[in-house]
Amino acid sequence: MAHVITVAQQKGGSGKTTLAVNLAVGFARAGRSVALMDTDPQGSAGRWFMTRLEALDSGAGGALAATPEINFSTASAWGVSYELRKLSQSHDIVIIDTPPKADSDLRPALRASDLVLVPVASSHLDLWAVEMVLYLAGREEVPAMIVMTRARPGTRLAADVAGKAAELDAEVAVTTMANRVTYAETLGQGRAALEAPKGPAHDEVTRLVQEVQTALDRL
Repeated sequence: MAHVITVAQQKGGSGKTTLAVNLAVGFARAGRSVALMDTDPQGSAGRWFMTRLEALDSGAGGALAATPEINFSTASAWGVSYELRKLSQSHDIVIIDTPPKADSDLRPALRASDLVLVPVASSHLDLWAVEMVLYLAGREEVPAMIVMTRARPGTRLAADVAGKAAELDAEVAVTTMANRVTYAETLGQGRAALEAPKGPAHDEVTRLVQEVQTALDRL
């Protein structure tokens, strides 16, 4: 049976889809069979996946061809549990990208999850939005991990937000995803940072995949 990871954040613009697709590619390249599910009506993960397929079909995939196939699925709130049952039987990892709101659309994913990842960009607005997700995850007795995204290392704001995050009732990932152009560029091309020329983002994603895997192994 698969480990199910839900990426959730009440506030939009936190890097939720960026985190989900980079983890999907990272786990696939680490030898796991991976499925990515998009439950967000905005369909950002779905657009990423379709762009990815178009690049592969055109023969211009390049580094994409080096990544094992990632399966993709969509579901609305009522269909999440059913779709997850199917995906969990044939994959090692299922990653769910959820809507930027904490309501009935999120709860079915949380109930089926082994771990909830909460992306927090380096802003107090993102941090304030975390509490509802942590509350819902706690109700379902699912462990949560905060992942700092779009971070600006060395700034007073980054240190302040990281310090406040550590005070919340959730583990904070040691690895942060810095505010790098690579993440935005590759997302729009149907790729992930590991499929771009090697750079700092490679190390960030690789370390984050290892850290998430360690959290799953503890369950």
